[in-house]
Order: sequence, then C-alpha cells, then structure tokens
Amino acid sequence: MNIEHLKLFVRLASTNNISQAGQELGISPPVASIHISKLEESLGARLVHRTTRKVSLTEEGMAFLPHAEEILLSIDAGRASVGTGNAQPKGTLRITAPASFGRMHLMPALKGFLAQYPELYLDIRLTDSIVDLVEGGFDIAIRNAELKDSSLIARKLAVDKRIMCASPEYIAEFGRPTKPEDLKSHRCINHTGLESWAFQTPNGPLNIKEKGHIRVDHGEAVRDACVNGMGVAMCATWIVYKHLLRGELVEVLEDFPLIADTSIWAVYPSSRLLAPKVRAFIDYFSQYYGTPPYWDTQNEA
Repeated sequence: MNIEHLKLFVRLASTNNISQAGQELGISPPVASIHISKLEESLGARLVHRTTRKVSLTEEGMAFLPHAEEILLSIDAGRASVGTGNAQPKGTLRITAPASFGRMHLMPALKGFLAQYPELYLDIRLTDSIVDLVEGGFDIAIRNAELKDSSLIARKLAVDKRIMCASPEYIAEFGRPTKPEDLKSHRCINHTGLESWAFQTPNGPLNIKEKGHIRVDHGEAVRDACVNGMGVAMCATWIVYKHLLRGELVEVLEDFPLIADTSIWAVYPSSRLLAPKVRAFIDYFSQYYGTPPYWDTQNEA
C-alpha cells in the first residue's frame, strides 16, 4: 500500500476535491486521480464517488478513513522516534478554535509558529460550535468549555480565569457592588448558558442567579455591552485584559473570587497517536501563552 496514496486520500476526505488535495501535496490533478484509482485497486473497493464538481467518500471510504489516518500517524511517530532531533513536523495541521479566542490569541501567534515549523500548512476553522474532531478531520481543537467527550485527550494550554467587570461609567451611575448579594439590585449582563454565578465567600460558596436586562451568546458582545456601561458582567480575562489596562473596565467583587475550574485546552482524539505536528502545536502554544498567561499580567498593552 503506497503511503503517498494514503496521504492523498486523507486530504481528499477533508477537501472533497481531487485537484485541491493533489495541489496541497504537489501532485497534478490527473496524477492525483490515478493515485486514488490505484489505492482503490489495491484494496478491491471503491472509496470515492466522483462527479464533475466534487468527490465524496463512499461507505467503504468512510470506514477506511480512520485506518488510513492511523497508518500515517504511526509512520510520523515512528520517524520521529528514530530521528536525529532535527526533523521538522510536516504536512497539514487542521485546527478548530472558538471564534473570539482564535481571532485574539491564536491567529497573532501563527507567524512565529510557522517560522519555527516552515514545513507545516495550517487549515483553521474558527467557530463557537463544538465540532466533531474525527468527523471533521481535525487534528486538534482549542476549547475553553467543559470537556464532556471521554474519547478526547486534553492538554492544558493556559488557565481561563473569570472575573466580574463593570465600566467606570456604570459605577458612577449605579454604584459599585461590594458583595455578591448586591448584584440582585444591579443591572447584569448575562451570557447565554450561564444561569448563575458562583462566588467564594468567607461563609462558603454562594450562588447568585442574576437577573439582567441583556442576555447574549457571544463573549465579545458581553464585554462590549459592559464597556458601554450597560451592566455588570462576568468575563474571561483573555477577552478583557486590554480594556482593563486602558481603564475602560474595572474589576469588581475582587474579594469574592468566582468558583470556576476553567482552562484553555488543546484536545485531540484518543484513538490517534500524538503526531509530531500536534505535539509541536501543544508545546509551542503552552510556552507562548505562559504561566500565568500573558493576559493575566498587568504589563501587556
């Protein structure tokens, strides 16, 4: 079984386009088509449906795909284990990340990442939807949500600290809450899906079910409403740290920390070996974000 044929088939499964898959691997469309035909002949099964516009995997192709991926990852891991230490991760790294975090803290870091690993190609999807890594053909996902899928392996990249915020404008008009119970008489900005805020107090945990005039399902929109003086909000420090430094927001209730065990995670399917390109991503971004992460310091602009 030809390894180059397997690489082409795996890319074809992601692109649904023989020409594009071949181009990514430096193969002309006619040669790419021949390679797929030879792979099908070697397996004695039809792997793809071909039309004039695109191709799609057959049932047999879908069944074979995870095995092809596993073979390629095993080869990568094997080469890395006997390499001289100078071998660079190669190929396409498919990444999915939350839209806001990806835009603010993934994309700006990619220039340095690619400078260190010039033989990598990145295929990135920024979405707030939790996508299926295996079905979507992704190598790795950045997530800051609760991890519920036991089929995934997670590596922590950074702590995802949450704080309570308000704008100076809001505080001047409505006053500053001094204890969690005060929130019941304040305007609150709610993030969809978070029904209450849990605080650590001298008397133990305290849950406050906020009653706000605004509920929105996007973290940057929550922050922007807070900056505009529309209420008190819970925000991740990675999304508000520049606004705090500029004085557009201030932390409130800092003596009553939120109870949250949240982190920024890199996850990948447990059925796969840790490919060199995935390990390179995790190692680079763990160091890039730092401990504590740069957005939790007071010396970044």
